Amino acid sequence: MDGRRIRAQIAKELAQIRRDRLTLALAFVLPLMTLLIFGFAIRLEAKDIPVAVQDWDGTALSRQYAEGIYATNQFIPAPVSMSAKPEQVIDRGQARAVVVIPPRCTDRIATGSPCSVQFLIDGSDVNNARVIRNGLEATNREFLRRTGQIPTTEALKLESRIWFNPGREEAKYIVPGVFGVVLWIFPALLAAVAMVREKDQGTIIQIYVSGISALELLLGKAIAYLILGLGISAVVVGLGCGIFGLRLAGDPLPLLLGIPMFLWASISFGLLIGVRASTQIAAVQGVSIVGFLTAFLLSGFIYPLSNIPFPLSLIPNLVPTRYFIAIARDAFVRGSGWPGVWAFWLAMALLGLLFFNAARKGLSRMQLPG
Repeated sequence: MDGRRIRAQIAKELAQIRRDRLTLALAFVLPLMTLLIFGFAIRLEAKDIPVAVQDWDGTALSRQYAEGIYATNQFIPAPVSMSAKPEQVIDRGQARAVVVIPPRCTDRIATGSPCSVQFLIDGSDVNNARVIRNGLEATNREFLRRTGQIPTTEALKLESRIWFNPGREEAKYIVPGVFGVVLWIFPALLAAVAMVREKDQGTIIQIYVSGISALELLLGKAIAYLILGLGISAVVVGLGCGIFGLRLAGDPLPLLLGIPMFLWASISFGLLIGVRASTQIAAVQGVSIVGFLTAFLLSGFIYPLSNIPFPLSLIPNLVPTRYFIAIARDAFVRGSGWPGVWAFWLAMALLGLLFFNAARKGLSRMQLPG
């Protein structure tokens, strides 16, 4: 392995990157757009859910019950006519839930008789329906406790506290995940396109004739795009922290060392796709389908990995984004440091080596003999 040829390849790649405006746009503009779209658009906690209350009792107590529902930050009033049937309100999408308070409800409570309040909930979105039901049931229990229907002294009292993120700021969970998706897709895409471009322009034959080995060629490209990837990381992570107010929770070293290791895995994956693809369109499609879908759906970015059924649950073990997202979320939320994430760093290193070696073997078979 000749270090001079590797340095020459690095210089050549960096010069091409500087001259290619499309590459620079892919490197910096699109990642920032993805960060802003995902960071602001993805919300896992439902808020401002329209709920209609049909109060057929019309007393001070029933109005107090309705006001308790809207006093939370979760529900907002849905303007619905009292004459409308609850199921029609749900069918037309006027409200996600309808609360029906029957006539003479206050009188029944006063005489010690039960009063059945109906909750009709839109179940088309299962997760949202569960959130609405839990919210309405919690509001109902609080109303009963406040009005003396449930004793305030309890033999067993539960006290809970949210650890690490007591303010329930979703940005602390979503944005570190966006870092992982962005830093996986775009460096891999740039590396794949750069590799295929050598074939499209015919320069790959000149490279073969020059005597440079597959290892030297791939190392030169990988290091050049690693330098570019570090620039992308600085911009994306820096602006992400500034815009969404993220602060490091503990030792920053695992994240600082995890970023170049993750970029190495991403670029190696892109080079592997570029070696296998015959056109730039095929390379883009390969990174988009294989890279983006696995990073988005099988990395724990949004959906818990524990919910993925077997044998599909084995695939996330080969997705480096899974491990980087765990490192990033630890850095910004938990702050456990190396004891909690060292295995994730090692997994990214091994997967990056696996992708790079597969790309080297594929390119070696394509080279002219001797």
